[in-house]
Amino acid sequence: MPRTTAHTNDELTERALLQFWHHGFHATSMDTLVKTTNVSRHGIYTAFGGKKQLFHACFERYQDIVVTPAFACVEEPGADLSAIARYFETQIARGAESGLPGPGCFVANASTETAPHDAITQTKVAQHNARLRNGFQNALSNTGMAPPSDRTDALAQVCVVFTNGLWSMSRTTTDADALRAAVKTFLDTLKADLT
Repeated sequence: MPRTTAHTNDELTERALLQFWHHGFHATSMDTLVKTTNVSRHGIYTAFGGKKQLFHACFERYQDIVVTPAFACVEEPGADLSAIARYFETQIARGAESGLPGPGCFVANASTETAPHDAITQTKVAQHNARLRNGFQNALSNTGMAPPSDRTDALAQVCVVFTNGLWSMSRTTTDADALRAAVKTFLDTLKADLT
């Protein structure tokens, strides 16, 4: 079996993340993880305790390498609707560059595959969605025409639902412009609601 004598947990997690992201938890065996991470079973068990624990660790790595760089613009003080538009465009452009259909969102995938049957995954999905909701609330509250806070909360939750749906759609389309058109319609609807 392939073995690496020196690896960091971040390197192991990042390689495993790509496997789980593209193929899912259930379709990924320990043998597959050994091959794709170049770390022995013993190394994986020593570092994380098993396949499920490694999968759970992938959520944090996904935040570090995907969510934070893309979503930071929405979380910045003073972010507004243009920041939401930039977030969507950044992710769509990334998908188009790597090739559509793509793997979608790792967390959105996990929310349908494993979260219904695993409480830890369910909690991690909820934490991710709460981060999205808080970021969208931030941007919506800085539009200069912000609605009352309860309406902002409701619109932020709609943004989360749209986001998860958009990244799911990116798994089945080859057309980045179709994703962009959906974003434009969604943002136009948000603007209309805010005026």
